[in-house]
Amino acid sequence: MLAEDALLIERPTDGVLVLQLNRPEKFNALATPFLQRIADVLTEADADVSVRVAILTGSEKCFAAGADIGELQRSDDTDPIEGPRFQACRSIRAFAKPLLCAVEGFCLGAGAELMLCGDIVIAGDGARIGQPETNLGIIPGAGGTAILPRLVGRSLAMKMVLTGEAIDAEQAMRTGLVADVVAKGSALPASLELATKLAGRAQDALQAAKASILDYEKLDLNAHLLAERHRFVVLLGSADKAEGVTAFLQKRKPVWSGS
Repeated sequence: MLAEDALLIERPTDGVLVLQLNRPEKFNALATPFLQRIADVLTEADADVSVRVAILTGSEKCFAAGADIGELQRSDDTDPIEGPRFQACRSIRAFAKPLLCAVEGFCLGAGAELMLCGDIVIAGDGARIGQPETNLGIIPGAGGTAILPRLVGRSLAMKMVLTGEAIDAEQAMRTGLVADVVAKGSALPASLELATKLAGRAQDALQAAKASILDYEKLDLNAHLLAERHRFVVLLGSADKAEGVTAFLQKRKPVWSGS
């Protein structure tokens, strides 16, 4: 049974939703019901116009140290391919608004794959990110071999997955896995600062930009350029585009409305 407080939900500032993994006794192990709860909250937030940006975080010692070992021990090759766990991860990745991850301490296995669902990762100094599944005789099953090489390249992804060895926050930033490294314990405050900034920007543009950037995973360059142009043209007719241009010409701060 997953405790009610396993996922702490806060709205610290206007437009920003924070989801904090809170299973310290399990190092925030991501059992399937836990992933489903995260997915359900983000699905609700996607439909809530008062939520403009979301942040996923853990504790100062651990973002999430992996899957639930007990659940893994009970699993076998009769598990459904597109079962509840697969569906939950797909739902989290489908979140249309900016999703930030504030990472401290260990971020391993399923925890690293949850982080890969985010759009911008801010890590505290000392964070360790890895895919150690081969240590258990299995492989990553939620993006660790599909998404990771698209971000860090083939060679480093191969090394991380085949050896099971984690990398530190500085190396993660050099390879593009992490956007910023901040002082230990400062990942969440830094993420809140960035989220507040994003919450004050034109939301239609941000969501279109996120969708367009993510198209690199599924479209070739020519198709991607065409899809990008389509979103650009659609936004030319938006109220926020009119306001943005007018505010620029009048040298004032725009007042975004969304449309």
